[in-house]
Amino acid sequence: MGRNVRIDVRSDASDDDRLRRNAAELVALEPDVILAVGNSSVMALGHASRSVPTVFTQVADPVGAGFATSLARPGGSATGFTMFEFGISVKWVELLKQIAPSVTRAAIIKEGANTAAIGQLGAIQSVAPLHGMELSLIEMLDMDEVERAVSAFARGPIGGLIVLSGPSAIVHRDLITAMAARYRLPAVYPYRFYATSGGLLSYGPDSIEPHRLAAGYVDRILRGEKPADLPVQAPTKYELIINLKTARALGIDVPPMLLARAEEVIE
Repeated sequence: MGRNVRIDVRSDASDDDRLRRNAAELVALEPDVILAVGNSSVMALGHASRSVPTVFTQVADPVGAGFATSLARPGGSATGFTMFEFGISVKWVELLKQIAPSVTRAAIIKEGANTAAIGQLGAIQSVAPLHGMELSLIEMLDMDEVERAVSAFARGPIGGLIVLSGPSAIVHRDLITAMAARYRLPAVYPYRFYATSGGLLSYGPDSIEPHRLAAGYVDRILRGEKPADLPVQAPTKYELIINLKTARALGIDVPPMLLARAEEVIE
């Protein structure tokens, strides 16, 4: 039996090799359970060991990534909490139409190989015709290219912007929200910090709650339960944040019913 050590492997290493070395060093300590944040961390730990119990958070698609056999029965040494249910992106389309009813075109900013973004895009494509929405896809490759694509899109008829989840978009969130303001595009974002950075509206999971819940899974594993028997959980708490200052700058009158639903309104 290893020591009762709870270790957090974060995915901010400068390269995959360093992350794998860190994971191997942590596994060598023989912890009873590891808390890992992000896909890269879980993947590195999987290379180091297939037996050390792991609780993860901030993982987009644990089944698609091979971390779990299914959400209900993970079946291996890892379980935890996903970032999104792919269907949340349907709500983003609805919210864009509610806050800017005249919008009939939406540019979707997406990271190419991000599995969560692929699933979110599929959900958007399935409902866009129901809302009379024409979609344009902008791949998150180079920010100069993204800006050129957004600029070209903004020259067309009334449009809006939907930003899908992904690490590159998070890194460049200030540039993305600034572009939306520059080209006067109403935009919907997946996390609260986009709205606090100047974005018009965000709707997504509470980013702190999964870490609180992960502590409960760590405790259960330390008491003898197996990760294979603990279901992977999707977020249950979502928050709507509206930046009223940005809305005013765009000339948008936010519907009172939408304001009443918001967990936070930024003046």
